[in-house]
Amino acid sequence: MAEYKAIHGFTVQNRTSDTKIAGVTGATWSTGGTMNTARRTLGGTGLQTAALAFGGFTTTNTNSTEEYDGTSWTAGGNMGTTRRQLSGCGIQTAGLAFGGNVPPLSVATEEYGGSSWTAGGNLNTARAIMAGAGTQTAGLAFGGETTNPTTNATEEYDGSSWTNGGNLNTARQDLAGAGTQTAGLAFGGAIVPPVSALTEEYNGSSWTEVADLNTARYALRGAGTQTLALGFGADTETEAWNGTSWTTVAELSTAFNLGAGGGTQTAAIAFGGNPVPDFGAVTQEFSAAGITDTLIDTGQVFYRSDTGDIKISLNVLGTGAFSTGANLPGVRDYTRGIGIQTASLCMGGTNTSPSYAEATDTLSYNGTAWTELATFNTVRHSGTWAADGTQAAAIMAGGEPPALSDTETWDGSSWSEVSELNTARDNCTSTSEGTSTASLVFMGGSPAPNTNKTEEWNGASWTEIANLNTSRERGSGGGSATAAIAIDGAQAPNVANPDGVKYTEIWNGNSWTEVADTNTAHYYGAGWGTTTSALIAGTNPVNNVVEQWNGTAWSEVAEMGTSRVLHGGGVGGSGNSSGIIHGGDASPYSNAVEEWNIPSATTNKTITD
Repeated sequence: MAEYKAIHGFTVQNRTSDTKIAGVTGATWSTGGTMNTARRTLGGTGLQTAALAFGGFTTTNTNSTEEYDGTSWTAGGNMGTTRRQLSGCGIQTAGLAFGGNVPPLSVATEEYGGSSWTAGGNLNTARAIMAGAGTQTAGLAFGGETTNPTTNATEEYDGSSWTNGGNLNTARQDLAGAGTQTAGLAFGGAIVPPVSALTEEYNGSSWTEVADLNTARYALRGAGTQTLALGFGADTETEAWNGTSWTTVAELSTAFNLGAGGGTQTAAIAFGGNPVPDFGAVTQEFSAAGITDTLIDTGQVFYRSDTGDIKISLNVLGTGAFSTGANLPGVRDYTRGIGIQTASLCMGGTNTSPSYAEATDTLSYNGTAWTELATFNTVRHSGTWAADGTQAAAIMAGGEPPALSDTETWDGSSWSEVSELNTARDNCTSTSEGTSTASLVFMGGSPAPNTNKTEEWNGASWTEIANLNTSRERGSGGGSATAAIAIDGAQAPNVANPDGVKYTEIWNGNSWTEVADTNTAHYYGAGWGTTTSALIAGTNPVNNVVEQWNGTAWSEVAEMGTSRVLHGGGVGGSGNSSGIIHGGDASPYSNAVEEWNIPSATTNKTITD
């Protein structure tokens, strides 16, 4: 009989404590360098290794600035306006400070260039103890105390002036914020009274209430993004946000409130504040546990000799959900997408707007913003085409008008025409986990009727291989050149199935096999993943239905925030645990971007009978 080590590669350990949990669940707070000036109700921003502290209250208001390098604080240039209870966003070398209390309440905005502050455009509403998010040129201010006394107002900064955005659903002050101007997060605060646990997400125009904090509190601070945030302070409690729910994690080393913070969910920083009885000069650093800390492997079995328990470290998946990403620079449908969620491409699309009608542009996404790159050579519009690969090396083939055989490859900076498909087709699809040298194209119109033909790309030419069992077009796909999945589609102009079909087929490298049907017929949707872990989102007529494939069956899961059809994205690289949707026809055309994530955490479970 084989030993456990021979099967799993490691032995059963004998331990007197649980292994550390990887990620934020096993994180710890530690003490960093002491600030030069103890203070509370200050503004702060930046990263754990490059933070910025400014303003606040000592025994009087102060205008002093300090910069943190991950070890110690040094003096920076003084602010032009001395004030407390102000807010900020941005980075150490491009910070933004706004609002506060002089007194009276202030509208002043200042921009930090790495050594000195200059005046920016004033807030529209004078206020203090609000929250901030974003950057120096795309800032977000929300909530706070006015003479009213509490406001739900949101303002957006463009680098020179503030404009009003959508109001919070609940007015509150002394709340925390995270994220960006187009994907913000607001949580906690005081409604005066009571203390709040509310969380709201901002999509660039409006706020939506989502899951509450586990503990209602105010005077806390935040770090991270809209989908991966950290809330800390008001006491020693820390909570981590995964885009769906809050989880209580490591406590602060020193309780504080009315301080400042910044950083990311896995590397946050807290400084200043009001640890009774003195003003705070303490800096605390939050560090997530890495897989190399003490947790050796998921599946590690160990014996707790002090308790007599046998335990195992397991990776537990949460519930997947869509959250708002940064909008495309223009509305469009019929887009194609490749890559991974934080390094993807959006290609082409159509729109009634002159700038994007028959678009041939390529946009890159880094998880935060879109950048326009080179155009491709052949216009492909009013029909979908196949696309596969990464942000640095991709391939596209087929499309319309009319049915095309043209193929182009992407080298990270430009598109080049290469060998054509054997069968010209539009409304075709491809794998999502393939490469620019190994991919499949299948289904499509050619131009009519629809086809079941499959072609394989070897980096130089296309070869026809085994056909799908069911001819169709406008479907979705995933997987690789040796293990692919073909999802749904339509058989128009075949009047027997004009509104979509529910067929799933799996490719094993030699042939296609029909497996379980989807619950809803999806065509002109977006799909991605592998043969054992896939997702399909949206269909025609326009809806927000999302289904998840586990290798055996389809089940309906969390819906898209925006109902749409003819959208692109889907990007692969990680099964169905993450992805991205962009554009589409949402009546009217849309520039909305949504990001799909399934949260996961490693935990220790006791093995019982």
